[in-house]
Amino acid sequence: MKKNLNKLTALFALMLFLSSGAVMAQDYDKKDKNKDKEKEQIVDQDKKKQLQMDAKDAKAAFMKANAELEGTLSNAAGYAIFPNVGKGAWILGGGAGNGIVYENDQLVGYAELRQIDIGFQFGGKAFRELIVFQTQEALDKFKEGNFEFGGSASAVIWDKGKGEAITFENGVGVAIMPKAGAMVGISVGGQEFDYRAAQ
Repeated sequence: MKKNLNKLTALFALMLFLSSGAVMAQDYDKKDKNKDKEKEQIVDQDKKKQLQMDAKDAKAAFMKANAELEGTLSNAAGYAIFPNVGKGAWILGGGAGNGIVYENDQLVGYAELRQIDIGFQFGGKAFRELIVFQTQEALDKFKEGNFEFGGSASAVIWDKGKGEAITFENGVGVAIMPKAGAMVGISVGGQEFDYRAAQ
């Protein structure tokens, strides 16, 4: 009986040792992955200048469509501009684009937009997207990374050179401006974003 108890104790000690090693390995892996993510760039260095020029042009187009936008952006904690979002779909929809994030009207980082949705009923399109962060809390949440819009999220669509006032939900408002293609059935629901601070 004592011999069996010693075996069980030794087995338990071995299991405890191995599980603690696995936990330490997992923690190490997470740290490595986080370091890799910090080093990984969303936008290649040679494409940043072009993206900045495209974002400047997109901002001018948004401003032209809505005279009140300048005041909205001045009073906001920050905003993100995605000058070239591409989308194509038939039943399964997908979209992607890179953008620039501004805080106090200064470039602070770069963002990547991804979207996959089922149920779209439109053809290919290209559009600009402006996300306005009314509060610092909303902007900080976006900058943490892994930000996403729920399925019910909506945006105002600025078509034919006219833009309605942006409506805000939880401190975030979105405007979309078509560049090419019909805007029927467009939705921001399901959009996901990744963020990297400017270096």
